[in-house]
Amino acid sequence: MRVKNEIGAVVLRVILGVIFLIHGLVKFQGGIENIAGWFSSIGIPGFMAYVVGGIEVIGGIALIIGFGTRIVSALFVILMIGAIIKVKLAVGFLGNGEMAGYELDLAFLAMALFLAINGSKQFSVDKFLVKVNPNRLD
Repeated sequence: MRVKNEIGAVVLRVILGVIFLIHGLVKFQGGIENIAGWFSSIGIPGFMAYVVGGIEVIGGIALIIGFGTRIVSALFVILMIGAIIKVKLAVGFLGNGEMAGYELDLAFLAMALFLAINGSKQFSVDKFLVKVNPNRLD
């Protein structure tokens, strides 16, 4: 990946990591039991609130430090697809005045999809853990 693209990927990786980390922390600080109850009320098993919150916190930290970027980003893609389909799609792209629409979720989905496809090795733990093939053409 060219230097400019890699710098852009680092920015996306860190910002997306911070966003998901904060969203996950809020779930736990605000009472994960409440989120579990809300999940149940919309037809998602309550324990999934813990799974989603955990993915957001641990995955957010992982993205910030650049550990498992492609895998974590793929998980975030799945979370965003689930959020859009299960919660936001019914209220429309811009929302309905009571709830935000799925425009922001779609932006997070696009960011995560870019990182899942391209990765981001610059300023990352992965750079030190994964041996890079010098003949690789990416």
